[in-house]
Amino acid sequence: MNTVLITGCSSGYGLETARHFLAKGWNVIATMRTPRSDLLPASDNLRILPLDVTQPDSIGRALKAAGPIDVLVNNAGIGLFGAFEATPMSTVREIFETNTFGVMTMCQAVIPQFRERGDGVIVNVTSSATLASFPLVAAYTASKTAIEGFTASLEHELKAVGVRVKLVEPGYGPSTSFAANGQQRMQGLLTKPYESFAREVLTGFGHLSAVTAATDVAEGIWDAANDTTGRLHFPAGADAVALASTRCRQPPKYVANRIYDLSH
Repeated sequence: MNTVLITGCSSGYGLETARHFLAKGWNVIATMRTPRSDLLPASDNLRILPLDVTQPDSIGRALKAAGPIDVLVNNAGIGLFGAFEATPMSTVREIFETNTFGVMTMCQAVIPQFRERGDGVIVNVTSSATLASFPLVAAYTASKTAIEGFTASLEHELKAVGVRVKLVEPGYGPSTSFAANGQQRMQGLLTKPYESFAREVLTGFGHLSAVTAATDVAEGIWDAANDTTGRLHFPAGADAVALASTRCRQPPKYVANRIYDLSH
């Protein structure tokens, strides 16, 4: 029976992905910074471990407790919405510590066991913000775009030792905790010069009919983990699929309209 280790399972995409792999009969190692046993159904195939991807010691302890795994899903991430002008560089570094360096550190920690075995899959979860230009998420987009380039390069070198590497690109998920989890971090980032623009942007997203559900992402991660065709990119959610089909690089208002048009 295959074993998957998933980071960031306390909510949203990570939690739904853990449920999905459990339902498919896999052994699931669901990791969280603060473990909770009430989030997932009791199962002999489930282990819940503490893991903070920004702390190498925490990564080491989690992987030692996990034992051999077949698939690593790097899902843990934090969001940020606000004007870049008003964003402290300490906050930018915090975003990169989790979304970028955390993913890289997890990969580096797991690669040796995959390479020695000549098998294994790494699935890195990014965002549809890497598929089109969105406003007021500049630092967040930068952290995720870095992982897109990192993963594409890593895929080439690990292919030589039998390890598969994949990218899953979720769309806009209004049901996730993107904003709620970062409220304290985002305080004061929508300054007066950007208030009316921010309202316009948020109104536009509120009118989108094509959005992403957590189940879309779980299915995308499942497909990526089991893919043997050499495919790298797996957009997840109707809006992400629409954006990936055009790779549009248009002004933000047009992007929102384009998602709407392509979904009808």
